[in-house]
Amino acid sequence: MNRRPVGALPTGLLVLGAIYCLLPVSWVLISASKSPGELFTLGTLTPGSGLLENVRELNAYRDGVFWRWMLNSVVYAGGGALLSTLVSAVSGFALAKYRFPGRNLIFNVLIGGILVPSVVLAVPQYLLFSKIGMADTYWAVLLPQILHPYSIYLARVYASAAVPDSLLEAGRIDGASERRLLGRVALPLMVPGMVTIFLFQFVAIWNNFLLPFLMLGDDGKFPLTVGLYSLLAAGANQPSLYNLIITGALLSIIPLIALFLTMQRYWRTDLSGGALKG
Repeated sequence: MNRRPVGALPTGLLVLGAIYCLLPVSWVLISASKSPGELFTLGTLTPGSGLLENVRELNAYRDGVFWRWMLNSVVYAGGGALLSTLVSAVSGFALAKYRFPGRNLIFNVLIGGILVPSVVLAVPQYLLFSKIGMADTYWAVLLPQILHPYSIYLARVYASAAVPDSLLEAGRIDGASERRLLGRVALPLMVPGMVTIFLFQFVAIWNNFLLPFLMLGDDGKFPLTVGLYSLLAAGANQPSLYNLIITGALLSIIPLIALFLTMQRYWRTDLSGGALKG
């Protein structure tokens, strides 16, 4: 087969996009390597010699509270993304493969929910959780993340394309229950879509600032976003904390990079591989 030559314009645009995305990360990496004395004296893209010392100081700051924030972010993002993925997959499969009264209405409401910015719901959610006594708890950050309209929409679209009706009918003829069809046929076929939903949700929750900022008052429950913000606020009176903030920002993106590198292989997996193994 003859391959068409890659145009210079698309390649150039991709290179510019890569530079645009990687330049801030490069700045954080270089700045995190600078000691407090080097941060404001060396050039912007000139590496320093204090990365390990910055990590040690961050580790010692308030008895390692940074790692508590990191653990909280893992709990919020990992638990919230996992629960959201399961709820979205089951809901999307039901909307795609079952006919029941109100099905189209529910789907239209979900489409409308996609158009509502999450920041609009943050204050009402805080008032609701405060009234029932769940503010300043882990659940106040976890529960609002579980039901995500866009993830359900994505799961519905993916289930419609990836799960053949004929395969479900064959399973019913063989006597499989609806629960068994979901667990042994539908969900394995939906794994690549579920991985996409999980990654979207994990990154969104990991980077979420406003909801935990409103919900939480105990800094022992802070995620990284709110914890680093509290460090930034304290840095106005203690400039030496700026190095810790930048180093913390660098360390905070390492789990995201590791997650993408670990889970990207699922996107290359044959869609029917999971069901055949089941």
